[in-house]
Amino acid sequence: MRRVNEFLMRAALDAAERGWYVFPLRPGDKRPALHGEASCTYTGDCAGGHLKWEQRATRDPERIRTTWWHTPYNVGIATGPSNLLVVDLDMPKHKGSSDAPDGAATFRALCERAGHPVPDTHRVRTASGGTHLYFTTPHRLRLTNTARTIGELVDTRAWGGYVVAAGSITPAGDYEALCGSVAAPLPLWLQSILQPAPRASQSPSVALVGQSRRYADVALVNEARNVAVAQPGEREGKLFRAARALGRFVAWGDLPRHVVEQALQEAGERAGLSAAECRSTLRSALNWSIAHNQSRRNTA
Repeated sequence: MRRVNEFLMRAALDAAERGWYVFPLRPGDKRPALHGEASCTYTGDCAGGHLKWEQRATRDPERIRTTWWHTPYNVGIATGPSNLLVVDLDMPKHKGSSDAPDGAATFRALCERAGHPVPDTHRVRTASGGTHLYFTTPHRLRLTNTARTIGELVDTRAWGGYVVAAGSITPAGDYEALCGSVAAPLPLWLQSILQPAPRASQSPSVALVGQSRRYADVALVNEARNVAVAQPGEREGKLFRAARALGRFVAWGDLPRHVVEQALQEAGERAGLSAAECRSTLRSALNWSIAHNQSRRNTA
């Protein structure tokens, strides 16, 4: 048991040496080992109010040694405070279907459409056989977690999220560092997909004639404008996000699909993308958005 404790303590210290904030997970598990608000005694770290795992994560070597000395905790990395964005490439839940794409295949296809290779960065194999790709983010950037924003079986962890660090041990398997000792900076094209879009202006500069809903018209004008002025490195991401945003209006019958495709195709080409790149991105993004927005949400 002592050897296991030392191994996991080393994993926590290694992560902290990289500048990442760590906290204990339950032994053999992925859940935080820290107390919840209901059982908080409001002493120690919580003397000024209950602190959650993201606030209690630490890089202090002495604190890490004290925490892991007696108990073989698994290691959690608080991605937000660590200025990390981790892309989680998951495996299909039902592995019986050999033709079902996994998260890695989906992400690889997205990279190809964006005209970039799969980034070379720090990778960790998860207990389920998936992969975590680690990226550093600018200090001013505050991304949050996403689920299937990029694609099926592709999630991200940032502020409000955490990942299980390499070296952690679970009954389903261990978390193992694969390659890439350094976390690469988050690519701009991927950042543009994940970054929340700015609020659309309420006053369109051009009135589109013949469309059924004014709000959809405004959204189309603004999204097309944002794509047309996109800079190199963010063009693919802005086109992808615009198609995802406008696809719901197609699903709800507010905008014809061919109108959206034409407007964004022209905007993408004006920004410098090729016609083929625009068509590929628009097809996949619109198909996903239409399929996931069949029911109209109530708006305030």
